[in-house]
Amino acid sequence: MPASIRLLATVLVLLARTAFAHEGMWIPTLLKSIEGDLHTAGLRITADDIYSINHGSIKDAIVHFGGGCTAEVISTQGLILTNHHCGFSAIQEQSSLEHDYLKNGFWARDKAAELRNPGLTATFIIRMEDVSERVLNELGATKDMSEAQRREAVTRIGEAIAQEAIANTHYQAVVRPFNYGNSYYLILTETFRDVRLVGAPPSSIGKFGGDTDNWMWPRHTGDFSMFRIYAGPDNKPADASDSNVPFVPRHALPINIAGVQEGDFAMIFGFPGSTQRYLSSYAVDYIQHTADPLRIKMRAASLEVIDAAMRNSDRTRIQYADKQASISNAYKKWIGEVRGLKELRTLEQKREQEALFTDRALERGRTDLQAVLPALKDLYAQYVPLAIARDLFVEMVYYGPEVLRFADGFRELAEEQVKLEADGKFEAKAAERLRAVPGFFKDFDAGVDQRVFKALLPIYRASVPENVQPALLKEIDTRFNGKSDAWVDDLYARSILVSESRLTAALKLKPKKFAKVMRNDPVYKVSRNFFRTFLEQIRPQHAVIGDRIETAMRTYVKGMMEMDPGRTFWPDANSTLRLSYGKVEGSQPRDGVVFGAFSTLDGIMEKYVPGDVEFDVPERLRALHTTKDYGEYGVNGTMPVCFTSSLHTTGGNSGSPVLNARGELIGLNFDRTWESTMSDIQFDPDKCRNISVDLRYVLFIVDKFAGARHLVDEMRIVREPVEASLPGVIQLPIHR
Repeated sequence: MPASIRLLATVLVLLARTAFAHEGMWIPTLLKSIEGDLHTAGLRITADDIYSINHGSIKDAIVHFGGGCTAEVISTQGLILTNHHCGFSAIQEQSSLEHDYLKNGFWARDKAAELRNPGLTATFIIRMEDVSERVLNELGATKDMSEAQRREAVTRIGEAIAQEAIANTHYQAVVRPFNYGNSYYLILTETFRDVRLVGAPPSSIGKFGGDTDNWMWPRHTGDFSMFRIYAGPDNKPADASDSNVPFVPRHALPINIAGVQEGDFAMIFGFPGSTQRYLSSYAVDYIQHTADPLRIKMRAASLEVIDAAMRNSDRTRIQYADKQASISNAYKKWIGEVRGLKELRTLEQKREQEALFTDRALERGRTDLQAVLPALKDLYAQYVPLAIARDLFVEMVYYGPEVLRFADGFRELAEEQVKLEADGKFEAKAAERLRAVPGFFKDFDAGVDQRVFKALLPIYRASVPENVQPALLKEIDTRFNGKSDAWVDDLYARSILVSESRLTAALKLKPKKFAKVMRNDPVYKVSRNFFRTFLEQIRPQHAVIGDRIETAMRTYVKGMMEMDPGRTFWPDANSTLRLSYGKVEGSQPRDGVVFGAFSTLDGIMEKYVPGDVEFDVPERLRALHTTKDYGEYGVNGTMPVCFTSSLHTTGGNSGSPVLNARGELIGLNFDRTWESTMSDIQFDPDKCRNISVDLRYVLFIVDKFAGARHLVDEMRIVREPVEASLPGVIQLPIHR
């Protein structure tokens, strides 16, 4: 590389270090190493107050909610706060036409009225420990191992470490890889299995703005819900039972209603799902130009069908509310991600970084590192067709017509009937499936499902390489003259899987008869064809190439760390506990566009459209606005609703607490701005903002709107602004 280009690349890297001052999702055990930076940024408590294994700390109030979101403990009686969209599935399951909690909200008048949610869990982190040295030493030389063999060895070593850690305790433990397997952490957890719904605002508050406002700013969504953790009499996890009592936490977050100002220090503590900061240019190219556009196209087709059906029927609205939200969320995110990657020139920057990497490897005579990027290029040439087939299988089967994955639930009864009978297990398995039938059909509309199938099938056929498409799809050409709609109509007309009564009757047949009926069912046959094609033709090759990419990426990331020791290398998010910090601030994401940091109830009324599914406003909220009856939560005649801050977040951070400099709760994270959706791959401090609902709005809704003051009375409310306390680092009060 010419000296001038090398100098330019070095300058770019140095600029990136400066600009990305608040980029990063920090492992809590490493906070002491950046404690000085935290205090310089404005933190008023110690790293030990945030994460400690010796005494109660903020980490003891942070909950992995349902395995996919974050929640936080806000009272000494186990009350937890998370997003409305995180609790949405539980709220939807509790709803019916008679008790439409989605539309009308729900507030338990007392603990006896709180609603149980089978399968919902709340997990606390007990401790995290770096076990990299032990794992890597026991692995020894791994260059002759395949990635699968290495993974098996890591699993074996990790399980031994985990079992040692939980001996004679009721805890769970796992060893997780970080930095593509260059480091490993032991994570000790405690999981509670009795989590009850306490309160949720109506969707006109909890989902205000709907899909139109999703990922957008300004935002006016009261995206919160409340649950309570119950424990056995010994305060330990227990199965749901009338004898359980509210959990007493090691720490409960105080709530500060003095408010936030532009420029205030803020931090977020939660369980971010996945980031991909170190991707190669070949991976970014695939995401930006192939994967995201295809997935966007598939989901747009589904949403067109589902949205129309939900507008025309309250029953369908309830049935499909959770599914629609799941499909729509990623759809809009991917649109913003493609735009953001293009605007930031991420692909070009990756190529520049890779050129600098290659130059450094040449200068150091590192032949192993010189070979890694050419290897990745070759691997991605093989990987892309398989990745397309894999991605669209997921879109078709797991986010498309539900009947395809429902049919797969009958595979064992249909394919292994003889063995099940011989083992005396068929009747029990059939009874289990029979019990599941009403639950499926409660939230299923065959007509909607059929139209979704019709909408997605042409996109799938045009995009997936023909040699890895299910063979049965050829019937469309051989039997139906290429008319895919007619083929789908025929499937649904003849299948028992789209009729609750016909399926129930079939499950009561003799085992041999049922197995024959199911194996001959047209929808079942198509479902099996999709799964077999994926499992036999796509997944094995996808896994082999994916493993080779993983091996190459481990070398690549390790090489970057070795050749650039001055650069900060925080591990990609992987659903483990992380802290990010920054400040409350607006943004100027594009030329001529200036976003303030705050939104208010006035903005809700400006968006109000009577009767609109996304922008209707409850009469009670309109009345409170008219009289400006905001209680102690309002500010100078306005009611704060949401704010933005420069915190590095991703999926999984939904429901995470946004804390002030003293570790007090000021906001509840629920989204990023649309201009920030590329931050999983590239974080830009000028563009990237997370969106939080202001805790003053949360308490206003609970207290003044819902009349559930008894819940506020459980909490510790702080009314003193941070700047009113003495300067310097203070001791975190432990609230039990």
